[in-house]
Amino acid sequence: MALPLSCSKRVKEVLSEQHLDIMATKILAPVKTERQILENSMLEDDPNANCAVTQEEKTRPRWGPQHKGAQELANLYSKGKRTQECICVGICLTLMVVNFFFIIFHVRMDNLSTILVAAFCGIVTADFGSGLVHWAADTWGSVELPILGKNFLRPFREHHIDPTSITRHDFIETNGDNFMVTIPFLARMVWDFLTLPADGVERKFTWNCYVFLLAIFVAMTNQIHKWSHTYFGLPAWVVWLQEHHVILPRRHHRIHHVAPHETYFCITTGWLNWPLEKLRFWSILELLIEHTTGYKPRADDMKWAQKGT
Repeated sequence: MALPLSCSKRVKEVLSEQHLDIMATKILAPVKTERQILENSMLEDDPNANCAVTQEEKTRPRWGPQHKGAQELANLYSKGKRTQECICVGICLTLMVVNFFFIIFHVRMDNLSTILVAAFCGIVTADFGSGLVHWAADTWGSVELPILGKNFLRPFREHHIDPTSITRHDFIETNGDNFMVTIPFLARMVWDFLTLPADGVERKFTWNCYVFLLAIFVAMTNQIHKWSHTYFGLPAWVVWLQEHHVILPRRHHRIHHVAPHETYFCITTGWLNWPLEKLRFWSILELLIEHTTGYKPRADDMKWAQKGT
């Protein structure tokens, strides 16, 4: 027996609403469940501990400073690397201060809205850049690579098997490499302010504001990352920024530390993590690279993790 037209229409509407509900639930579902986080990551609110979840882990801890692989990687931090970081931090901070005064001197209230948009874009770009570099360093390459491996990939390998090691690093070790990356861009800004005529400085001013905020957030990314692993003693203003997701929140970043560390790579603000994951941005890139080169993602990371105690 055929349903009346109005009844048939209502059934279709209900089915359509149910379909939309299912789609919305699937799309908005968390990337990692609380159980997955508990069973496959270190409980960082118990800092530097080797929190056991399974019976095996009660006799053989999987994370933390007692992990043999973590100890080997920590010992690879050299005096030469330390010197490079000290020099880069000093140069970068000097350039930041000089550029800040140039920007304050040239700022005009009539283009304030444009400057704010440029600043926001700089922050978003920094978040994406942090994800791209983090993904590349986590996923590819080896500590055995000349120059690059020991100096730049080593901290990424150490961080996964001893996540709170970063909380024991001082300001120089935490931020040296990121400060180094910004030096050419900040130096070019100083050159522009010193050499361009007044109209040239005005034409490039919005761009330079974008670059300046980009450089600041790139430089501070590892400090923000360190705060996301620090569960005690943070200044109140840092906690406020985390809780309002202005910078990377602690709970948000724990999703990345669920083994095998294949998601949520953006570590400046973390704003782009959810949309990139839903687009499968990183996994598609990995499939393309693996198909092209034959290299398996995170093979070196897994090698260090398996060293155990």
